[in-house]
Amino acid sequence: MKRFLHNNGLSLVLFVLFFFAFLLGQFFVGHQYYNNQQHEHGQPTVNYLEYAGGSHFLEATMENWESEFLQMFFFIVLTVFLYQKGSAESKDPDKKEEVDRDPRKSRNKKDAPWPVRKGGWVLKLYEHSLSLTFLLLFLGSFLLHAVGGAGEYNDDQRVHGRSERVTTLGYMTTSQFWFESMQNWQSEFLAVGSMVILTVFLRERGSKESKPVDTPHHETGGS
Repeated sequence: MKRFLHNNGLSLVLFVLFFFAFLLGQFFVGHQYYNNQQHEHGQPTVNYLEYAGGSHFLEATMENWESEFLQMFFFIVLTVFLYQKGSAESKDPDKKEEVDRDPRKSRNKKDAPWPVRKGGWVLKLYEHSLSLTFLLLFLGSFLLHAVGGAGEYNDDQRVHGRSERVTTLGYMTTSQFWFESMQNWQSEFLAVGSMVILTVFLRERGSKESKPVDTPHHETGGS
């Protein structure tokens, strides 16, 4: 167990923080906020189970998830062919990197992943499996954001005595939906862009996301 925790500490801590600190925190304060809004409008409050299955929690959660997955998809794809000289987050524009080597030359390597040994379309798909997975995660959360947003929009219309209702596709054509998306997307690209630039000049000793402290500014990559 000690060895397992040592080898997987980074992912374990990140997912524990994600779920127990932040997702549950969002859920409980979101439930309180929603019921306060319901009370102000003379509407019935909901219990935790009803809130978990409602549009408010779904829309708020997926609105944020989609921006994270979109950011990671773009960052992974753009770093294939774009460079930032001196950044720990970029390949070196002046030399060939290990990540660029052709896996087909390692087909007979005993400990190579199964898709590499299989070859063909399986390997072709595997070569891009990371970006494709983040793209699918983005598209799924994007759609669920629209589903939750449409439900939230219709609930708001009902509370205010309006008869207008929208479908999920209809909600995706509204300025409200795109405002919710863009306000998150812009912050994600600002964050990752800042990381790319700041790692040229700044350091964090011991972090994989930083160059060694004594590395010159002009040297690109994290090693």
